[in-house]
Amino acid sequence: MAAKQGLPTLALRVLEEALGMGLTAARDTAEAVAAEGAYYLEQVTVTEASEDDYEYEEIPDDNFSIPEGEEDLAKAIQMVQEQATDTQILEQKTVLPSKQPVPEVIEDFLCNFLIKMGMTRTLDCFQSECKAREDLLKTQKERDFHRMHHKRIVQEKNKLINDLKGLKLHYASYEPTIRVLHEKHHTLLKQKMLTSLERDRAVGQISGLQATLKNMEMGHNYHASEIRVVPKREKENALEGPTQKGLREAREKNKSNTKIKDNTKDSEFPTDMQPNPNLYLYKENICPAKVDYKLNNIFRLHELPVSCIIMHPCKDILISCGEDRLWKVVGLPKGNVLLTGFGHTDWLSDCCFHPSGNKLATSSGDTTVKLWDLSKGNCILTFEGHNHAVWSCTWHSCGDFVASSSLDTTSKIWDVNSERCRCTLYGHVDSVNSIEFFPGSNTLLTGSADKTLSVWDARTGNCEQSLYGHMHSVNDATFTPRGHMIASCDACGVIKLWDFRKLLPIVSIDVGPSPGNEVNFDSSGRVLAQASGNGVIHLLDLKSGQIHKLMGHESEAHTVVFSHDGEYLFSGGSDGTVRTWS
Repeated sequence: MAAKQGLPTLALRVLEEALGMGLTAARDTAEAVAAEGAYYLEQVTVTEASEDDYEYEEIPDDNFSIPEGEEDLAKAIQMVQEQATDTQILEQKTVLPSKQPVPEVIEDFLCNFLIKMGMTRTLDCFQSECKAREDLLKTQKERDFHRMHHKRIVQEKNKLINDLKGLKLHYASYEPTIRVLHEKHHTLLKQKMLTSLERDRAVGQISGLQATLKNMEMGHNYHASEIRVVPKREKENALEGPTQKGLREAREKNKSNTKIKDNTKDSEFPTDMQPNPNLYLYKENICPAKVDYKLNNIFRLHELPVSCIIMHPCKDILISCGEDRLWKVVGLPKGNVLLTGFGHTDWLSDCCFHPSGNKLATSSGDTTVKLWDLSKGNCILTFEGHNHAVWSCTWHSCGDFVASSSLDTTSKIWDVNSERCRCTLYGHVDSVNSIEFFPGSNTLLTGSADKTLSVWDARTGNCEQSLYGHMHSVNDATFTPRGHMIASCDACGVIKLWDFRKLLPIVSIDVGPSPGNEVNFDSSGRVLAQASGNGVIHLLDLKSGQIHKLMGHESEAHTVVFSHDGEYLFSGGSDGTVRTWS
């Protein structure tokens, strides 16, 4: 059929884009048709010499096929426009149907065909689709790998959860047995305590009977010798009046008591309240308390943790005790070791100076308390009697008694002159962690893991008062230098201040959760220092209520003490060092 003349320019452009032909060739064809008349389309088979012997199969072009009998250029252009519209509609769809993978031979054939036909844009689109398909396959493989990995992790997590549930059930099955064992343990401790009380009572009765027998023997021997030497004394006694007879019996009784007293070495507790020497040292100071300490020096004294530091009552020296079984006398301010003492067979827990400063008492995990002569460094006396480790020790202000507290729930008072235990204090139901004499008196203060503080009369061994308020084990307790207040700290870092005159709590300060290992006042009694388990030294200004922190220990801080003038502060840690703050 003859082609129509005057084709629109837009149709020519669409035909050009679809067939990959140049715009100039299309325009020339249209002008030739208009000038020369009608043209007819004939099917022509183009044969091309092949370089190889392979016979290629003809691939029909369905997209651009025109039915026979209707070979019209206008209709061909219309079909091309409709196909372009369909392509746009398909591109707007979000979900594309899956296609079967195209063999590489066909891909190569299509690429060669498009190159020969000059369809470069179609070739680019084809190659982009091939590359996109490869990326999609790679992404799907990675997705499948991560999905399998996720499933495996979920399986492992479920297995761990089941194992934890099994362990909890297994642990729960042991709880009744552990509870029964704890009850048996407490029952045995009570029986042991009662047995110890009965033993002490029996020992006291035996001592009393022995003393009575000795008195009777001495009295019998005295009268017998008197009768042998003066056979006429009976007549003289018959002539005595009642007054003379009473005087003579009183003199004989006094002589007998004097002889018995001479045979014993027991010391006597002071009957009168001695003046507190710290009262004369205390001065009311209107200046702010010193809390701005800075780390000044580090003394490496022990190979194992430092358990205790104390200051000499008169000289500028300190004593440090460590878990390496040694105590050392350290000169200040250089930190040179002047004397080293050894003799304990286990770690040292505490030490205390004699009021004169020439003797030292140490307590240890080997269940003993030892007294040392500081002029020679020799052990002069060892007290044995505790059944477990001894946590703390303290001197009486008269210097004749030493008190100690132990893990065996008891405290003991030792007589230095008679070298024996004068009294055992029963009352706590758990480890007694600290003990201290009230300055210038016979009153003792103990802190225990049963969460209580107790005030004792050292002369009778009776508990006069118990202080309740801590919710955790009491690790340390101490008096202010003036003696009017008590400070205590527990295993969760809670500090409590108590009015010693009223025996009532004043205030509670929580600086936890790290445990408070030791508390000490400065010489003025206005600043309280606490050594904490996290290595921080907390300073509490009692007047302002402010809390200051000293950061310098690399590990746990066990002990802290002020110098006499308050200008220096010393702390010991679990790394075996003593740190100086000024």
